[in-house]
Amino acid sequence: MIDGVNRIGVNEWEVPVGYVPGMRVPGRFFLSEHLAQVLEPGALQQLANVATLPGIIKNSLAMPDIHWGYGFPIGGVAAFALDTGVISPGGVGFDINCGVRLITTPLVQADVAGHRDLVEGLFHAVPTGVGAKSSHKVSPKALDEMMVKGARWAVENGFGLSRDLVRCEEKGCMKEADIRAVSAKAKQRGIPQGGTLGSGNHFLEIQVVKEIYDAAAAEAFGLRAGQVCCMIHCGSRGLGHQTCTDHLKVLEGATKKYHITLPDRQLACAPITSPEGKEYFGAMAASANYAWANRQMITHAVRQILSKMFRIDYGEMPLVYDVAHNVAKMEEHTVDGKRSTVCVHRKGATRAFGPGAPDLPPELASLGQPVIIPGSMGTSSFVLRGTQTAMDRTFGSTCHGAGRIMSRSQAKKQLSGKEIADHLLREGIMVRAPSDNALVDEAPEVYKSSDEVVKVVHDVGISRLVARLSPISVIKG
Repeated sequence: MIDGVNRIGVNEWEVPVGYVPGMRVPGRFFLSEHLAQVLEPGALQQLANVATLPGIIKNSLAMPDIHWGYGFPIGGVAAFALDTGVISPGGVGFDINCGVRLITTPLVQADVAGHRDLVEGLFHAVPTGVGAKSSHKVSPKALDEMMVKGARWAVENGFGLSRDLVRCEEKGCMKEADIRAVSAKAKQRGIPQGGTLGSGNHFLEIQVVKEIYDAAAAEAFGLRAGQVCCMIHCGSRGLGHQTCTDHLKVLEGATKKYHITLPDRQLACAPITSPEGKEYFGAMAASANYAWANRQMITHAVRQILSKMFRIDYGEMPLVYDVAHNVAKMEEHTVDGKRSTVCVHRKGATRAFGPGAPDLPPELASLGQPVIIPGSMGTSSFVLRGTQTAMDRTFGSTCHGAGRIMSRSQAKKQLSGKEIADHLLREGIMVRAPSDNALVDEAPEVYKSSDEVVKVVHDVGISRLVARLSPISVIKG
């Protein structure tokens, strides 16, 4: 047992009001007994701290990939009433709309196994690493359009297909974007980075579908056993990071202005309806749109490389789905038996809307939203589907990945990038990265088991397993 926490079901735990002073609602998290043994006390403290924020509804929530973050724990979810609630950059993160998308192909593993030219081609086509710059340097006017239109800007400018948009959360665009709330410095950082992967845990992987758990959903999603797919994980790059930094300073002042008492200054916030809150939300939405455009540009580059190398048609590589996992959004949910618009923060958590959700493409409406959960480098990733249980219990949310158990600084002290690359190659996985250090940061050993994390959300019922994919080539940021 975890001190001061109540186990209330299989894989379900409650942090009671009073765990920290000022809690307005209980905390609730989903974790297996085994994973509970590596739960950081600091992350649990953060979960309880979130429960002190004004206007929070039902529970402060965390998924099984919970670990320590900035303000909110990573894996954290919280919904706030529009009239009494707050919005907090700590509940979104610095990498606004860091997210993941999955593309299918007509290829099978034998077509790409050991294909070093493919790895090199993708590595050079998609710039990676800290400060990576694109060959598609856009004008200030085009950047503004990226932030307003999101993925649609990319498609309109030749980076993809119009059908890609219906397979994106929010169709790849938040309409609340306000480019006036994005600083000149943030825009300057964004101009050269569209179509780049970045660094940290970002990646581009060539994967193979190894197992199908739900045949009907897999067919609807376009997945079949043995199929080669490509998964892209990245976000809003320097533009989003700068936007978060800029507005944190403003919201620290707003916290005092509106007499909001916080247990942690990293929870800096403002009322949703305040000028400061509205400006942050508008800038965050603009950054989220930039991230969708960024992933769409990368998708185009990947399709071009695969089309050229394997003589397959560009249109034979459809998008399964694109999901965000660092964002705050206005959504309709049932609260105390009534449909209400609330502000849902997902910080290292994925939307998992169930069957019948209005945002879903018609062909997926009866199944629920595709949910994409990447593993750590060299481990399995998963496709799941959203459920009504998620709508009822977690504001339509599930986990976003495996979740760290070792910091980057610890990893660098204990692991060797060359040894990691050699080990993965022996496992049949080719890796390419800007440096060996980039591999150390994201080694499989520094994460929880992705298999165990997704089993928790499947067993709880907040998303259901559809397919497992294994990497055969990894491009690391």
